[in-house]
Amino acid sequence: MYPDSSKNLNYETDDTVYWFSSAFDPLNNWSAHVVNIWDKTFNTVEHAYHYRKYFETAPDIAKLVAAAPSPWAAMQVDREHSGLRRKDWDNVKVEIMTEIVRAKVLQNEDVRDCLQKTGNKRIVENSPWDEFWGCGADGKGENQMGKILMSVRNSL
Repeated sequence: MYPDSSKNLNYETDDTVYWFSSAFDPLNNWSAHVVNIWDKTFNTVEHAYHYRKYFETAPDIAKLVAAAPSPWAAMQVDREHSGLRRKDWDNVKVEIMTEIVRAKVLQNEDVRDCLQKTGNKRIVENSPWDEFWGCGADGKGENQMGKILMSVRNSL
């Protein structure tokens, strides 16, 4: 269903941008995979993740996150209202992200297949700007997202 990762279908020249879905796009928190969790339906993992920051402390903000038209918009709602997040967020965010990712994988066959195709390989979120969820610019970040994906893969 998704292209072979060795095909290098995403690249740019001086005058053209070549774009196609990446082989590992289903693992992305912004991928268009619905997640049903906490008796709610979210358009993406990103929506569910930011929703959970506010559903107890600022339910109106949580509703704005859930209704956001894109994962980018959901993240922007979060950034605009970060002072209203639950106070223990940093202590629970990995556990909550794991719960959401597990639900996404179990509920979406193509995501599960993509994750299983990684075999026993190490998974790295190759984010040049996120040193917590990804590997960061220097490749030495915590890679929490990769760790979550490998943990979920191991539990399948």
